[in-house]
Amino acid sequence: MDKNIKIFSGTSGCRLADKVAKKLNLPLGKSKILKFQDGEYYTKIDETIRGADVFVVQSTSPPVNQNLMGLLIFIDALKRASAKTINVIIPYYGYARQDRKASPREPITSKLAANLLATAGATRIVTMDLHANQIQGFFDIPVDHLEGLPLIANSFIDHNLSGEEMVVVAPNPSGVKKARKLAEWLDCKMAIIDRRQEDDQPETLDLIGDVKGKRVILIDGIIDTGDTVVRGAEAVMEKGATEVYAACTHGVFSGDATKRIEDSPLKRVFITDSIYLTEEKRPEKIEILSADTLFAETLKRIINNQSLMSLLEK
Repeated sequence: MDKNIKIFSGTSGCRLADKVAKKLNLPLGKSKILKFQDGEYYTKIDETIRGADVFVVQSTSPPVNQNLMGLLIFIDALKRASAKTINVIIPYYGYARQDRKASPREPITSKLAANLLATAGATRIVTMDLHANQIQGFFDIPVDHLEGLPLIANSFIDHNLSGEEMVVVAPNPSGVKKARKLAEWLDCKMAIIDRRQEDDQPETLDLIGDVKGKRVILIDGIIDTGDTVVRGAEAVMEKGATEVYAACTHGVFSGDATKRIEDSPLKRVFITDSIYLTEEKRPEKIEILSADTLFAETLKRIINNQSLMSLLEK
């Protein structure tokens, strides 16, 4: 690339940023990030970026507050160093699940985070699989919203997990759209788990569809505590499924989620590397699909003012 392009990594994006930079044959930008004993962050850009189109990779994943504040400080440092544009690649956008007021006197924290990023100096956001598509409207700057589903679909096809022997299951009604799209790509049928809870009664799971004698894929956007996919796996096995897999874009894995997955009927769980998993959170059942090519191609198209539409196709 003959343009003045710089790629930097924040505290939570080191590995993905490095892979993206290598895909583009660019060096990773030089910066210094320190954390003082009282918890404050210090950031210094260790090379000139005056007039450059800068890309910084940082997921606002757990610890969310720490990574969000670290990103804001990094953006401020880039702005004060006279970057031409500051393009923020946020593979996993924290606080996305707080996207509305479900009851009175609640905040809409995903909107607050959007305001903070723009105020700090971000000129563009690139993210993947937001909790709700309308969060894009919380920003007053351009947002490129990518999908992890094509990456997941191709992986299942590569593992020969497609065709009429498969059934894609939405683990809750809100995931029907994603499940239907994956089922179309894998050329198979789909089913839905309807979760209900009335008054003080235990939650019940009703399966809408047939999985008897089939291999099942549970698809979701996020796996956090693991409750949804583990209970979903148990439910479809009780209905006669022969095998059950799960997939999601963002593997948050809070608390003992990975242990629950290891102890569950799930045969394998496919996730992207939007959130870095430490070794202790990476059991044998989890397979990580890298989104480096997707983000590298997105970055290239942004630089060359090209459309991103084809990246949303399998």
